[in-house]
Amino acid sequence: MRLSVLDLIPVRSDQTTADSLAATVRLAQTADRLGYTRYWVAEHHNMPSVAATSPPVVLAYLAAQTDRLRLGSGGVMLPNHAPLAVAEQFALLEAAAPGRIDLGIGRAPGSDPVTSMALRGWSGRDSAALHQDVENFPDYLDHVRAMMSRHGVRVAVPGRDYTLHATPEAVGEPRLWLLGSSLYSAHLAAAKGLPYVFAHHFSGRGTAEALQVYRNEFQPSELAAEPVTFLTVNASVAATRSEAEELMLPNLNMMARLRTGEPLGALELVEEARQATLNEAQQKLVASGLARAVVGTPAEAADQVRSLAAEFDVDEVMINPVASVRRGTDPDTSPGRESTLELLAKELL
Repeated sequence: MRLSVLDLIPVRSDQTTADSLAATVRLAQTADRLGYTRYWVAEHHNMPSVAATSPPVVLAYLAAQTDRLRLGSGGVMLPNHAPLAVAEQFALLEAAAPGRIDLGIGRAPGSDPVTSMALRGWSGRDSAALHQDVENFPDYLDHVRAMMSRHGVRVAVPGRDYTLHATPEAVGEPRLWLLGSSLYSAHLAAAKGLPYVFAHHFSGRGTAEALQVYRNEFQPSELAAEPVTFLTVNASVAATRSEAEELMLPNLNMMARLRTGEPLGALELVEEARQATLNEAQQKLVASGLARAVVGTPAEAADQVRSLAAEFDVDEVMINPVASVRRGTDPDTSPGRESTLELLAKELL
């Protein structure tokens, strides 16, 4: 089995953004040393608890401080960006770290509507224009793929045959993946013959149906001769199950607030999470999140990972290590997240 890592670069209440980035470097280096396959960072905006706002910037930072890991976006939210800008950023990453770059692309905004408008520029960008960007997503996806290739993409210019390339000389290309949390993405990935990842860690609903649709409808392409997919899951592993659950509680509380529309702050410490007051709906969301996560002792967690891989017929599992810390922890470290990777690697790698 292959193991990989998803990192949202959480910012705890005891951390600055600089601290959280330092902790992410340590986590990526831990994954690199232990033999994890890939390390992906997300794109979210205007969220106090998340520092992952610009995947290509973070990936360039991590590429300079790791040796072997495949580094990628989980993912770039394409409607927020011009396709050429995305293609150029990841083509340059591939040139700097050849054979190590994944470009995971998603359709969701990764933020609230106001922030989404600001990302695209305020002038003339009303809700109808934003909707059009989402509607054009399949074409934009094709453009990114073509511009990163040696062939480029042709642009209709009167009286001239004009071609756009992401780099002057594309020697290699990042591996392109389509990410999703709905059947729309499963249908699209299958039709375009793309590797596909369903965001199981986010809701845990619809995963089996989406993967089945993808496999049934898959059309071979230059990028994949057969369906290629893996599973994402939240995880917290410790010496005892109670310890693993306590370290996961801050993340569970944060997700419950997010899903019920409450304002978010920085990720809580364990002591703060214990004292938090949640309403009944939020308590149910916490229980649901705990039930679908990988959580427990190393042996328990390894069994859960194996069961998930068997259930969804995948040979790679991407771990989102969500453990927080107790008060007094060095701010530029994330020992619970690092130990989650270390303990799983001992059992599974």
